[in-house]
Amino acid sequence: MKRVEEYVRSIPDFPEEGIIFRDVTSVLQDADGLHLAINGIQEMLEGVEFDVVVGPESRGFIFGVPIAYNMHKAFVPVRKKGKLPCETISMEYDLEYGSAVIEMHKDSIQPGQKVVIIDDLMATGGTIEAIIKLVESLGGEVVKICFLMELAGLNGRDKIAGYEVGSVIVYEGK
Repeated sequence: MKRVEEYVRSIPDFPEEGIIFRDVTSVLQDADGLHLAINGIQEMLEGVEFDVVVGPESRGFIFGVPIAYNMHKAFVPVRKKGKLPCETISMEYDLEYGSAVIEMHKDSIQPGQKVVIIDDLMATGGTIEAIIKLVESLGGEVVKICFLMELAGLNGRDKIAGYEVGSVIVYEGK
């Protein structure tokens, strides 16, 4: 069987010249690639005590739900503003060009719960930093953050310094 890195399609000069886009859909489209990705993230959680998996839409759902299911944990979605039906808390954060707002249900995390955050990619760290703030504002404790891929050249770990972070694949560039 190949390594999970071999399933990631790299597209040069997308969305702009000089950028190498790391396409996760090529991992999802292959049963072996998907299996390796889920297992790789789940292995990072061996020995970690936690109650809840939190994942942002949409790819955090793709990777977080099977891990929550496999480990018999709850899953809490983080959505774009206006997508959740009950009372929410929200956090605005900066994107490369502009800003965005994410939300969680107010009752999704209970005080004292230990939380793992799972997403497909860490770039600048802005989304994960906002999710951490939401979880902690509800009284949760972030005990681990897991990614399938990390673009180390964008220094996302700087925004989430002090948290335990793991990535299955680390690309040195942007």
